[in-house]
Order: sequence, then C-alpha cells, then structure tokens
Amino acid sequence: MTRTRTAMLAALTLVAGASGTALAAHSANAGAAAVPCTVDYKVQNDWGSGFTAAVTVTNNGAATSSWSLGWTYAGSQKVTSSWNAKVSQSGAAVTAANESYNGTLATGGSASFGFQGTYSGSNAVPATFTLNGVTCNVDAGGPTDPPEPGDKVNNPYDGAKVYVNPEWSEKAAAEPGGSRIANQPTGVWLDRIAAINGVNGGMGLRDHLDEALRQKGSGELAIQLVIYNLPGRDCSALASNGELGPTEIDKYKTQYIDPITAILADPKYADLRIVTTVEIDSLPNLVTNVTPRPTATPNCDVMKANGNYQKGVGYALNKLGDIGNVYNYVDAGHHGWLGWDDNFGASADMFKTAATTEGATVADVHGFIVNTANYSALKEDHFKITDSVNGTSVRQSKWVDWNRYTDELSYAQAMRDKLVSIGFDQNLGMLIDTSRNGWGGTARPTGPGATTSVDTYVDGGRYDRRTHLGNWCNQSGAGLGERPQASPAAGIDAYVWMKPPGESDGASKEIPNPDGKGFDRMCDPTYEGNARNGYNRSGALADAPISGQWFSAQFQELMKNAYPPLS
Repeated sequence: MTRTRTAMLAALTLVAGASGTALAAHSANAGAAAVPCTVDYKVQNDWGSGFTAAVTVTNNGAATSSWSLGWTYAGSQKVTSSWNAKVSQSGAAVTAANESYNGTLATGGSASFGFQGTYSGSNAVPATFTLNGVTCNVDAGGPTDPPEPGDKVNNPYDGAKVYVNPEWSEKAAAEPGGSRIANQPTGVWLDRIAAINGVNGGMGLRDHLDEALRQKGSGELAIQLVIYNLPGRDCSALASNGELGPTEIDKYKTQYIDPITAILADPKYADLRIVTTVEIDSLPNLVTNVTPRPTATPNCDVMKANGNYQKGVGYALNKLGDIGNVYNYVDAGHHGWLGWDDNFGASADMFKTAATTEGATVADVHGFIVNTANYSALKEDHFKITDSVNGTSVRQSKWVDWNRYTDELSYAQAMRDKLVSIGFDQNLGMLIDTSRNGWGGTARPTGPGATTSVDTYVDGGRYDRRTHLGNWCNQSGAGLGERPQASPAAGIDAYVWMKPPGESDGASKEIPNPDGKGFDRMCDPTYEGNARNGYNRSGALADAPISGQWFSAQFQELMKNAYPPLS
C-alpha cells in the first residue's frame, strides 16, 4: 500500500479507487496451486499526463529460470523507461521480461520492477496479466473479496501528535532543568530481540503501542520506532555492534522482524501512524568502508560479501510495508558521510538495491532519514558551498574537504531529488534528526569567519564545532537542535529527535556487557583518530557508559548548548 493510488488485481475483478487498494490473492482456503501467479500493480505517482508504477509478480507454480509478464492497456498508456525488467510495448500490449540477475522465480518467489509512462485521458489499471503465458489472478473458486483499504497520508507527522516515550521522559525530567524538554517526542529503539518484550522489566513494544493509544485520544498520533538489529550491525563502529553475528540473517527474520510485524499488524493499533526508521549505519558502510577504500574494515568487507545488510533491510521493508499504517523511512547517513561525489550516487543506488530485495519494492519506502544519532548542523548560515576566498573554493577548505554539501538540510533535499530520479516515489519524504545538532552556547558564531584564507573563513563561521565531520561519538560542545516539528522545509516531512538526548553513543573505555557492544576508540577522548576521521582527535566526552545507557553529563551539556536556546 502506498500513499498514492494503489491497485491490485483479484481474479478478473478490479476493485480500486483514488486511494484504494484491491488485493490480488486467492481465498484463504484455496491452495496455492489454484492461483498460478499473482500481480501487485501499484500506480505510485500520477501527474495527469504521466505516471510511475511498481509491479511485483509472485509465482505460485513451478519454479522457473526466466519470466515474462504480459498485460494490455485499455487506454493510451505508453511505457517510456523501466528498471529491474526489460519492458517493451507493441500497441497496447506490454511485455516485461527479467533482467539477467533476477530471472529465477522459485515456487512462492516474487520479482519486482518499476517503470514510467505517459498517457492521455484515463489511466486505468490493466484487467489481466499473464506470467509466461499463464493468466494470473484467476482462481477456480472465483474472485475473493478485497481487504479493507489502508490509506496512508502523505506526511504522517502532519496534523498529528508524536509519541512521548515515558521511560525517556522520566529520565529527562529527573535531571536538573530537564523538565523543559521532558515532553518532547523521541524514538523508541528496538535494538535487540529482547526489546520486543521489554528489557529488564522495561516497556516492550506492545506497552509502547498501548501507551501511544492512550496519548492519542481522539486525534491523530505518530509513534516512532527504530528498527536496529541487523546481522553484523554497524560494521565500522564497535560501540554499536549488536547481538547477531554476520551470518544470522534467518534469526533476524524469524526472531526479530517477524514478531515486530505481528505486533504492528494487530488491528488494535490500526489507528496509529507507525513511523519506522529502518536500520541506521548499515547500507552506506557497504559503499564507504569496504576494500579498496582506505577506510575499509574487515567486518564491512564481510557484510558486503554476504549481502545480509541488503537482505535484512529488504525483508524488513517488505514485511513492515504490508501493514497499512506503517511508514518506513530508511536511513540515508548524513552529509559528512555520503556528501562526496564518490559516495553520494553509489549510496542512492545501494538504497534502491536493498529496497528491491527480499520481496520489497520502492513502494514499501515512504521516505528516508538523515543525521540519525549524529551531530551535523542543520543549516550553516555563514558560508555556502559556492563561496570562494581569494580565489579558493570553500570546497577546498580542510573542513569541507571537497564535499558537495555544508549541512544536513541541503544534503537531505539533494538526496531526495537523487532518490526520486532513480525510481523512488515522487512524494518521497525526508526526516532530519535534530536531537543533537544545535551547536549553540557561547561558542556559536554570529557571522562569517575572517577572509584571511578559506580555512579561517569556514572555521570562523561554522556552527558545527567538531574537529572533523567523521567524529560521531558523544561529541563535546554539541547541543539540542531544532525541536521536533512537521513540514519544516521543502521535501522534509519533519525534524525529529530519533536519538533520545542523553543516551550514550558508546563507552569511553572498555566496559564488559552482555549486549555485544564493543569498545570503539572513537569514543575515547584521548584517541588521535583513523582514516575515517582524517586522523583527528575523537572529540568525545570522557566517562561515557555503553551505547544506549543514560549519560547525565552529556544531557546537561546538550541543554546548555541548545540552539534554539531553552527558555
């Protein structure tokens, strides 16, 4: 189901509306063999003279090593481009054939592809599809009733309250001055299998959803969940390693994603807007931290080779995307990670690969989130990427270092444009985590730096006071950023506090723990760096606990350096 027009075919009967859904499936008591194949044809975006569509075909017959899907348009539709299938057209008849890499269709297996087309007049959904010459969606038992439509809004944050996590709120309120922000909404992190039922007597997923219903009252409410437990998680940072080893993809699916999906699909929670942040710090690592890059790590090479990041993200998107009130936002790094030319486009392509893996389609992605749990400034006002000083471009400064972007807002908007250009929904929404990127306090510049050199100009004017954009752990001098708000800028669904302020990024020294979280020197304030931060000091605060645990000293500093300032 998508936020735009969705149509699925059942038998030879079409049930579809402007925002409706019809199901292509056989009745619950019919055997899979009775329906040779089913087709999910979704019009993702329609602008009156053209459209994009996503198609998923499921084979319920014998396995095949190649496939060809056919249909005939009733109107003037013409396919102009396609991806993940070779689409040709003769008159009104269209044929989509597999690419070399996705020809195998096992029994029960699916393949997904997309295309763009033009039309005039009406844009009716095709009535009949054939897979390798066999008509799909026809059951000897006749057509089945479609399920109730699950219409999604364009922006789940618009017109909605956002869930306040009572556990975080209690910790914040217990801090001196913390009551000023204790009622802000933050993300609920499902960072291990045990978190589904609750860790050490804490709230589990159902507890949070039940509390969300209470907070909702008669209005709309969005609850933010962080899906974060991939096999070999966060392969470039030991501090946030997880419980699952690199090969445990089946355990991820059956013991983590499947139970979460079952809970979220409970009709009891159907009136909540459930926002998921899907697997931070994963996919970009497969671009930036693998051989032959100087930033490569052995763990990231392993995860690229086994494909389990893509499989895990695709599986999560597919399962969660089937729930009508779930809005999936995939992690898209931040500008200080992916803003360089050799990272930007390759990462966008990697996101699409994951979003079309394990039965997922781009229609399962409502948007992307940037700067999750990071510190990059929302908007740098005192220098632009197009500025130059004495003939030297800002891009040549040590801080920018040939990056294309200076801040998260410009990066998020550019990444959105790129993702739409490669086939994601034209209504794609972006989230920016502003929980810790305020950089206020007495060190906040009020104007541009001196024009002595490009470095004095940039360093004297930048809000972000880190020693390097690659520093990510418990950063000294950081402050709370913009408060959570809906639709703050073009293409941005919301500023959010997905990372709960006050929760540590990682321990500043070795601390034994049962959660698989290692000691990363980037969390050690004495560490002098590596290739991923240009061999600069880590900038981390001292005396930090392991990731996710409460770090009072950091919370106090975040409030002190908040921008906008706290009143």
